[in-house]
Amino acid sequence: MKHLENCPQAVLLAVTLGPGVDAQIRRAGVETKLIVAFMSVMILPMIFLNVVMHTFASREVGELQQLYMIVVFITTTLLIYWIYRSVSVPLAKLQKAARNIKEGNLDFEIRQESDDEIGQLCQDFEEMRLRLKANAEEKVAFDRENKELISNISHDLKTPITAIKGYVEGIMDGVADTPERMDRYIKTIYNKANEMDLLINELTLYSKIDTNRIPYNFTTISAKGYFGDCGEDLHMELESKGIEFTYCNTMEEDCKVIVDPEQLRRVINNIVSNSLKYMDKPNGKVTMEVKDVGDFIQVELGDNGKGIAAKDLPYIFDRFYRTDASRNSSKGGSGIGLSIVKKIVEEHGGNIWATSEEGAGTTMYFVIRKYQEVSIDE
Repeated sequence: MKHLENCPQAVLLAVTLGPGVDAQIRRAGVETKLIVAFMSVMILPMIFLNVVMHTFASREVGELQQLYMIVVFITTTLLIYWIYRSVSVPLAKLQKAARNIKEGNLDFEIRQESDDEIGQLCQDFEEMRLRLKANAEEKVAFDRENKELISNISHDLKTPITAIKGYVEGIMDGVADTPERMDRYIKTIYNKANEMDLLINELTLYSKIDTNRIPYNFTTISAKGYFGDCGEDLHMELESKGIEFTYCNTMEEDCKVIVDPEQLRRVINNIVSNSLKYMDKPNGKVTMEVKDVGDFIQVELGDNGKGIAAKDLPYIFDRFYRTDASRNSSKGGSGIGLSIVKKIVEEHGGNIWATSEEGAGTTMYFVIRKYQEVSIDE
């Protein structure tokens, strides 16, 4: 022990390889590990030789050289294994992961087993795998929706086209042999063509909204004044159709909202048009109420139409969803109007929902946030 106390290299070795050194090395970078490996191969045998020479000075030089070579061999072997475990094994995992990604297999996991550069690379690979998997799942869902979209468009366009074709053939074959019948055939063809035009316009609008290609022109306006104008327009339109309209606005004069006036007007018009389409009562009624609900403005549009079945209510805002009643009705729509309404409301930072009772009517609700000025204290 006395010889060891006089050997500074031995003291250095004891300090360097003290408790916690393995954890410190694992946290070190690849460059640091390689430096440690090089220093270990070069210095440890020299330290050992120095210790042995101080301890066993009487031994022959040949024996000391043999001991030195044994130490070098053992040290080198251990360091090669350590480097293999720290570098080669993780690289092999990364190579296998890259091969799986290349083949399109994303159902695996890359675990980070160290905090060095290779460990960080494993983490980056895992994040890339998760992102690629999410994108692949989104693409599958998008393709499925596109197939459904094409199928629905084909069905909705085929129906009026078939009707138009049938009436045109009737005219060509001389079936419309009276002026009254000819007039009815032509009006039917015109109405079916209008249905196709409306469907195409709705599809075009939905596509633009869905891909964010419609620029919203948001502006700060008075809630009471804006919805008051909407109410007046609806009153004149519904009055001409024999529909009773009731309007109520309890908002304060100074309450403001940030909206796109044109797009929000489209929301109201689409909801009211939907109410009129399925109105089954001779004395039709439509109501509009605007009221304050804290940080939001709530708009309620109700009718006394046929109502919506409870099983259909959660899905009425889904694209191309139509209730059984609308499918079996000559006035059945495309199933796009309410999905357009939902998207516009959500683009305004709001929410939309509905309540309904079969035979009594339906009420649509949507909320948009109030405009609030925030004072900045200097």
